[in-house]
Amino acid sequence: MVKLYKFDFSIKMKEGVDIKDITDIVAEAVAKANIKDGVVHITSIGSTGSVTTIEYEPGVIEDLKRAINELAPPDRYYEHERAWHDGNGHSHVQSALLGPSESISIRDGRLQLGTWQQIVLINHDIRPRQRKVSLTIIGTDD
Repeated sequence: MVKLYKFDFSIKMKEGVDIKDITDIVAEAVAKANIKDGVVHITSIGSTGSVTTIEYEPGVIEDLKRAINELAPPDRYYEHERAWHDGNGHSHVQSALLGPSESISIRDGRLQLGTWQQIVLINHDIRPRQRKVSLTIIGTDD
């Protein structure tokens, strides 16, 4: 029988680009859900946050921050500023490029991640945020 579990949590984040490892939180939720085989879908709520996977190591984290800022530089003019004048047009574009969610397979009750692969939450906004994350876990327990 297929079961569905929902978990939500929040993480305090610095102004962007700020990257936090959320792998342990997701793994704990999967364990609580008691799903043997299935999938966990992780979504950052809001238009200036994103979720991806990467090796959570200081060098590669700095490389990712640099790449994100090169894709949508904070000092470029964005049409968003005409509407809101809030200085975070780049934050919305960065988030859209990376995407707000990831889905990770679950096999034998464990997240299917590589040895050096972690799930990360990213705040792109120009101010600190309390980022809300929604998990949906679907699978079987047999």
